[in-house]
Amino acid sequence: PTSAQVSVVPHSGRFCYTLDNDLLTTEQRQFYEDNGYLLIKKLVSDEDIERFRKEFLRICKREVTPPGAMIMKDESLRSQFGQSEKVVNKVQDFQEDEELFRYCTLPEVLKYVECFTGPNIMAMHTMLINKLPDSDKQTFLHPMHQDLHYFPFRPASRIVCAWTAMERADQDNGCLVVQPGTHKTTLKPHGYPKWEGKTNKLFHGLLEEDNKTPKVHLVMEKGDTVFFHPLLFHGSGINKTSGFRKSISCHFASSECYYIDVKNTSQEHLEKELEEMVRKKYNATSVELKDIWNFRARLVQGERINL
Repeated sequence: PTSAQVSVVPHSGRFCYTLDNDLLTTEQRQFYEDNGYLLIKKLVSDEDIERFRKEFLRICKREVTPPGAMIMKDESLRSQFGQSEKVVNKVQDFQEDEELFRYCTLPEVLKYVECFTGPNIMAMHTMLINKLPDSDKQTFLHPMHQDLHYFPFRPASRIVCAWTAMERADQDNGCLVVQPGTHKTTLKPHGYPKWEGKTNKLFHGLLEEDNKTPKVHLVMEKGDTVFFHPLLFHGSGINKTSGFRKSISCHFASSECYYIDVKNTSQEHLEKELEEMVRKKYNATSVELKDIWNFRARLVQGERINL
């Protein structure tokens, strides 16, 4: 148990997206209810962030190779920079790297997560993002999207992302951009954006952007952490600086969530793309989406029930 003792029954009426707890103020719960995100300042210590940064650099230099991690690189920079952080733009699925996975078990993070998921918490999807300096090619721009598009489990309101800035994030280096209130909509169709220049594998975006809802740029300092709903429209711009914009994140879900069949839904094409990638990577004959998620998922608190 954490300091936020939570009842698993949602509040009868006023709050749909948080559970009754003694951590969040009424104002914080109402803000998340209305906007779909909540920013907590200086939640993760500088010391922890430095440890995550060092481990990321070790992965870039191939001093460690976490099993199952997907290390995404800009191959066009490899001849120039070799094995370094100047090439790696993301480490995805770091759940088998004990040093990076510490992020998902930090008590200061979990006590907030519990307010959204309840006490039985699974870490489902992990990422350390290293947004590289970019040109007008928009290579590392992530179009507006909903994270639920990637997830074959429900209910959405028992899933939350924790996203921590590893250094100041602002409009110059491509901070998160959110459209408040869009978490109250349904899951929309996604696909590859039709812009000029390169698009990154699996960087799907909303096929129809919502231009009516204002966009908010989340300017964050090192250690600031935003918690957001998987239906919230969000993305990030390009990094116009010469530095690297790092963040570490995990999608958490209640272990009482359950898998759904995405056949004949807007998520079906993603399922095929993901299964094909995993088959190629591991030279496997048959892979199912549920198997991929079972491999990624790790229990961090409480009891493993469905996921």
